Amino acid sequence: MSSIGKRLLATTADLAASIEARSAQGEAGKAPLPRTAPGQMLAARSEMLAMQTELQALREKLKAFDGSLPTVRIDPALIDATRWANRHPSAFTTAAFARLKSSIELAGGNAQPILVRRTEDGARYEIVFGHRRHRACLELALPVLAVVWDGPMPDLDLFLSMDRENREREDPSAYEQGITYLAALDAGLFPSQRRLAEAIGVSHTWVRKATLVAQLPAAIVETFATPLDIQPRHAEELQQALDQDRKTVLRRAENVRRMSRRPSPGQIVAQLVGRATEKSVPEKFHVGGRLAGGWKRDNRGRAVLTLEAHVANDAFMAELSDALVKLLRKLET
Repeated sequence: MSSIGKRLLATTADLAASIEARSAQGEAGKAPLPRTAPGQMLAARSEMLAMQTELQALREKLKAFDGSLPTVRIDPALIDATRWANRHPSAFTTAAFARLKSSIELAGGNAQPILVRRTEDGARYEIVFGHRRHRACLELALPVLAVVWDGPMPDLDLFLSMDRENREREDPSAYEQGITYLAALDAGLFPSQRRLAEAIGVSHTWVRKATLVAQLPAAIVETFATPLDIQPRHAEELQQALDQDRKTVLRRAENVRRMSRRPSPGQIVAQLVGRATEKSVPEKFHVGGRLAGGWKRDNRGRAVLTLEAHVANDAFMAELSDALVKLLRKLET
């Protein structure tokens, strides 16, 4: 069996999980169980047989891909990202994506097909997995090689298949996964974070940490060069600071966003929560080829400006003081 066939067949593990998840979804609306023990056993056996029949049907459908694997080349403009997509736009600006795009360009297209399903009107397609390959082909104006899923594919099955495929290739960031987990929970695909974790085969702790990253206020997320830089440990510290003094943390975030040069992720977190920053290398500046001064942050997060004696005369310092006051007043507006 070809590699894509193996991966498609492997998704039956996800589809099995989806059956279990759908069972959990329907628990609230089920008719009351029989009161007698024999009746309950009979009802449980009937439900189990129904699930096994559904799973077997899905496996048979996947086996139909073995050997034949019907692939088609589709105009990428006719394919839409799924609403469960767990790739942030900045993921398409990374060196890893640039390498993928270059390899696809050299090959004249994607050698590894993506998986799509038809939209309800049948006029377009929706990605099940392969968002990065689709994006590369779209930017290169190349048709994308795809396997079109034959038949219905519920959102739950799509979500599980996409999550498995992405984690087997290149793990999305905590922020990206958190956004996807929240979307699945909001849509009611899973009744709780714990059931979601069980269905996709990760720890409940990881789901909690990823969603914590995704739930950070936009004002905090925007202080980072990209949300992909935010780690779960950052989110936990930031959320604790927000709980204690939200107004102060958001004011610090505004100051960070105004910086022309963003600090490292660790330094950003330190500034937002008001603790000692990581040791920073002094930034020096020269005038006329001669060192004029520099600045750095001390262990309390304060900016310390140092000027060389030959530029720090009284007249210059008076002008500098006036300029700083005017600049600081702008921060208040």
